[in-house]
Amino acid sequence: MIPVAEFKQFTEQQPALKVLKPWWDVLAEYLTVAMLMIGVFGCTLQVTQDKIICLPSHEPQENSSEAPCQQLLPRGVSEQMGGLREVRGLKNNLDLQQYSFINQLCYETALHWYAKYFPYLVVIHTLIFMVCTSFWFKFPGTSSKIEHFISILGKCFDSPWTTRALSEVSGENNKGPTTGRATVAVAATAGPGKAGEGEKEKVLAEPEKVVTEPPAVTLLDKKEGEQAKALFEKVKKFRVHVEEGDILYTMYIRQTVLKVCKFLAILVYNLVYVEKISFLVACRVETSEVTGYASFCCNHTKAHLFSKLAFCYISFVCVYGLTCLYTLYWLFHRPLKEYSFRSVREETGMGDIPDVKNDFAFMLHLIDQYDSLYSKRFAVFLSEVSESRLKQLNLNHEWTPEKLRQKLQRNARGRLELALCMLPGLPDTVFELSELEALRLEAICDITFPPGLSQLVHLQELSLLHSPARLPFSSQIFLRDRLKVIRVKCEELREVPLWVFGLRGLEELHLEGLFPPELARAATLESLRELKQLKVLSLRSNASKVPASVTDVAGHLQRLSLHNDGARLLALNSLKKLAVLRELELVACGLERIPHAIFSLGALQELDLKDNHLRSIEEILSFQHCRKLVTLRLWHNQIAYVPEHVRKLRSLEQLYLSHNKLETLPSQLGMCSGLRLLDVSHNGLRSLPPELGLLQNLQHLALSYNALEALPDELFFCRKLRTLLLDYNHLSQLSPQVGALRALSRLELKGNRLEGLPEELGNCGGLKKAGLLVEDTLYEGLPAEVREKMEEE
Repeated sequence: MIPVAEFKQFTEQQPALKVLKPWWDVLAEYLTVAMLMIGVFGCTLQVTQDKIICLPSHEPQENSSEAPCQQLLPRGVSEQMGGLREVRGLKNNLDLQQYSFINQLCYETALHWYAKYFPYLVVIHTLIFMVCTSFWFKFPGTSSKIEHFISILGKCFDSPWTTRALSEVSGENNKGPTTGRATVAVAATAGPGKAGEGEKEKVLAEPEKVVTEPPAVTLLDKKEGEQAKALFEKVKKFRVHVEEGDILYTMYIRQTVLKVCKFLAILVYNLVYVEKISFLVACRVETSEVTGYASFCCNHTKAHLFSKLAFCYISFVCVYGLTCLYTLYWLFHRPLKEYSFRSVREETGMGDIPDVKNDFAFMLHLIDQYDSLYSKRFAVFLSEVSESRLKQLNLNHEWTPEKLRQKLQRNARGRLELALCMLPGLPDTVFELSELEALRLEAICDITFPPGLSQLVHLQELSLLHSPARLPFSSQIFLRDRLKVIRVKCEELREVPLWVFGLRGLEELHLEGLFPPELARAATLESLRELKQLKVLSLRSNASKVPASVTDVAGHLQRLSLHNDGARLLALNSLKKLAVLRELELVACGLERIPHAIFSLGALQELDLKDNHLRSIEEILSFQHCRKLVTLRLWHNQIAYVPEHVRKLRSLEQLYLSHNKLETLPSQLGMCSGLRLLDVSHNGLRSLPPELGLLQNLQHLALSYNALEALPDELFFCRKLRTLLLDYNHLSQLSPQVGALRALSRLELKGNRLEGLPEELGNCGGLKKAGLLVEDTLYEGLPAEVREKMEEE
């Protein structure tokens, strides 16, 4: 006997693949097992028992035209019995060897091929059916996708996050709109009752008790959250990979069509040849020289059983064929290369679950034939809303309020600031820090401020650096009058959130981003009319003119900063309307001359023209109209000389001319009697005019990185000088008159050609060792008492 278990390898599959077997495939599998048993049973009988038994015919030679077994055919019971009595006891004079020879010869020549090979044909056809049914599970191009899909599907089905997400939705639908924490609390108590079997979930000890704090940790620990996060990434990559083609759909259709064709062929030839299985077989062979007989009457011993098995086999094949035909109908009567989650979206409330196509859609259709719950739970990992909730949960686990408080620091304005950089989202725990005054978010994508923002009652400063943020209307109302400073940095200025321009309590607005090429010339910015209290506006972009909307705040804007990153700023006439402007910065604006519009700003106190292309500043005379101007920064330009009429700027207190190409300074500079700070470092100065000694209010003088060989003695008449920077020049000696600078507290002399220091430095009472920057050898050359005096605390 051949055990059926030997054929197990043909149908052996992973148990997990059953989810991709609809009912017709399961029925077909059982039918193939039944047909295989028929074939194996027939083959076993064929091998273990005699196939045919033959007896010689005693018909006379003249009746040889009649079939040898005609007398044995049914003609009535009496005639048949009489005929049998006539031949009873006839001697054939044949031995056992001759009978075996005749049996084998007649089996090969007289028996019809269908009767001979029927059981083998059944086995072969059944094996072909089995191969056709499971071929797509074995073929390399499809099996890898199927196994990957089944693996992901099982993990998604068993993931605790699936239960959590569906429970939250169920809680929202039952309780109506609530706050985020209330929703979580409801989900915590309702989740275990709606989760489904076999899912990993902690059940709260008292489900009827209302939880007042977020139960996220009790429902989903950090490890499970990371596993769910990895599942989202796997599903994304798998979807992109599978939706590219339809090999699974095509392969399933091909194997189904092949089964239908095979079924029709088997049915036709079995119905035609099944009558060829007969109990009596006439055999004529020329063996008279060997046996003495040429006609034999043979009995096919298994004909009766084979005929019954054949009809049974044909019945199974017909049922199998009907399932194949139904499969074809199912494949073509609806678009299986598209799958809609509309019912899942309506049931779960996750409206962002996308529809899928191609092989991804086809596998989900098959899954629905097994159990539609799989698709529902799998859809959770296709929802971006669900993914964002998971990210939020993981963030809350990682960034606890205690950890966030450790990051709090005072910023330059003295506000208590929290800085977060490159996080996947904004932790909800941030809004538990009620003492927070400034929030700085950098490189954080898709921020949506929750209603919990209203807990930050002391928040005054917000920085969004490459962090697009959405603000609900309720939060806009909360921030509208509270927020004082906001900084927004993005790739393009049109990405600046519109709610920023509605913060009517805003005092400082700092924007950084480029205008698109088509808008750079127009430099259009959103209206600033709502910003009634705006005092500081900073814009870093590539505008070709001052945005027209700046005039919306002309009545109260006190500081304007335009940083153009080298792009040339052409139209500046709108600056004339800024009547109360006190500080103006035009940095890297490609300016070659000082704009005339500036001279109309009567309230201007500080002007910064850093990093432009200024070569001449002859227009400096017009600054006398800016009677309140106290600070003028012309550094990092290409200025070659300072005009003599600089003397007109008598109210000027700070003048920055560093990083230019100056070789001399005009003597008239000494007439700027109000000057307290003069920075001419990083130039090519070789000498200084003695008139600098007239600057009696001078407190800070920077002469570093020039080519000075000597200092005029008159310089030391500046008795209020506190800082004197002379490093990296060509000085060979320092005048002993430096001792007259009693207020001097910082003196830098490194990088010169000094051979020694005057002992009069000891008269500079405010100068200590920490404020004297000089080579160690020069310092050691000072008298001991001078050094001791400088080292005193």
